[in-house]
Amino acid sequence: MGQSASIPSIKVLSSSSSPSSSSSSRRAKLPSAATAAWRSVAMAEGDDASGDGDAAPARSNTEDLPDECLALVFQSLGSGDRKRCSLVCRRWLAVEGQSRHRLALDARAALLEAAPAIFARFDAVSKLALKCDRRADSIGDEALALIAARCPNLTRLKLRSCRALTDNGMSAVAQCCRGLRKLSVGSCAFGFKGVEAVVRGSSALEELSIKRLRGLPDVTAAGNAIVGSASLRSVCLKELYNGQCFAPLIAGSSNLKALKLIRCSGDWDRLLADIAAKVPGIVEIHLEKLQVSDRGLAALSFCADLGILHLVKTPECTDAGLATVAERCHLLRKIHIDGWKTNRIGDEGLIIVARQCPNLQELVLIGVNPTTRSLGLIASNCHNLERLALCGSDTFGDAEITCIASKCMALKKLCIKGCPVSDQGMEALAEGCPKLVKVKVKKCRGVTPGCADWLMQCRDGMLAVNLDTAGPMEQPEGSVGESGILENNEQLIDQIGAVDLLPSSSNSRSSPWKTRMGLFAGRNFVASAFRRWSHGSSNSNHTLL
Repeated sequence: MGQSASIPSIKVLSSSSSPSSSSSSRRAKLPSAATAAWRSVAMAEGDDASGDGDAAPARSNTEDLPDECLALVFQSLGSGDRKRCSLVCRRWLAVEGQSRHRLALDARAALLEAAPAIFARFDAVSKLALKCDRRADSIGDEALALIAARCPNLTRLKLRSCRALTDNGMSAVAQCCRGLRKLSVGSCAFGFKGVEAVVRGSSALEELSIKRLRGLPDVTAAGNAIVGSASLRSVCLKELYNGQCFAPLIAGSSNLKALKLIRCSGDWDRLLADIAAKVPGIVEIHLEKLQVSDRGLAALSFCADLGILHLVKTPECTDAGLATVAERCHLLRKIHIDGWKTNRIGDEGLIIVARQCPNLQELVLIGVNPTTRSLGLIASNCHNLERLALCGSDTFGDAEITCIASKCMALKKLCIKGCPVSDQGMEALAEGCPKLVKVKVKKCRGVTPGCADWLMQCRDGMLAVNLDTAGPMEQPEGSVGESGILENNEQLIDQIGAVDLLPSSSNSRSSPWKTRMGLFAGRNFVASAFRRWSHGSSNSNHTLL
């Protein structure tokens, strides 16, 4: 659909709509994709001087296109091409603005004066992002109310670092944007009542994401102010000091399917028990750097439809808690565990997963030490296992990879980082895992480039092997640093998710496709790269939401 725009580009478009602009300056700004269209309109304006001043200007063929068809053409272009096409003539400027549905604006205080002109042109915006530099003064309630009034069809709103906004501004959004379906706020200063206003006022709200919201009250002061919303499908709370004040909202949203709690303070065991009892239909749980124990996992195990479980740096969770979930949630298909090198989750819990979760398709183990005991059972019992990643494991060696190669018949993607595997273990992949198409190996000292090249030759070029042996062996940063091992390993799994099948060099430092694939681009790869593996390659169109 439509592409995003920014304030600087809007100023250029507004100043370029004058008919006095020269044809040469237009042509210099247009890419090759839009040059032909510009020439057609330029002929209609008489810009192709024929030397005969009395000759009638040629007629533009685009005049026969209805505005709706022209809008469809614009919607298939990238953001840059759309901006350039809007410079061609007044009609294209108007149609391009009316057909643009996504907009990203610099939300500094000066936006208040520019907003009327901006939204007079872009009057069909349904997805809006307002982002302000942390060191600048952001828009306030007056500007947000004006924008909300000009965008009654808004379905998605993202607010970042808008510290001048208060609950009153969010109330204006709730009143004007009744069809809002997704709200994402981060580093803002409004509080509990602002979120409550949107939840109550937007009956179609499906996704709510709150990060670093500064105006939250104590849990006891909030009480049960926000009742649940039947429309909510996904709630994400991240880096909230008093995030537990949203527990009544979560527990009261009977149709909730996805819950993500990331670095929120407080003990969550009791609240998770209440949530699981009232919302048993949850299918995705993501717990990261959270104070939760086996008691909380036992409560979540009553969500019988649970299919996706992420346990990231939750040191109080053990094999017993994982086993309880596996014994009751037989539909689990994706499990991500970052054990944070605590050795509290290992073979015992994974064995129960192997026996109770036959539908498992994706398994990511970071800072966990499995052996052939558990991996052998997983490979034998989970016949649909297609994606496997092991990072920072001290026990995943040649015996384990040989076990995987001999028993994982459905495996398609394998990712190994910082594990004691060698060429001998990698050689088992030459004949094992018949459906294997992508392998990524990083910081494994025992694996050499020669082995990787040999492995690709043995698979007749049908296997992409990305080997990165750059630098000395390092301890996973997640065991000591704030960013954590998950962020460090996100690059690894993101790379393997983007690899194309190329039978050329295996060393990622010298491989030309590494540059083309944009390695090390993105931090949230464990969640995103495997999603691409499951659903095919994603289409990144540089939009804001």
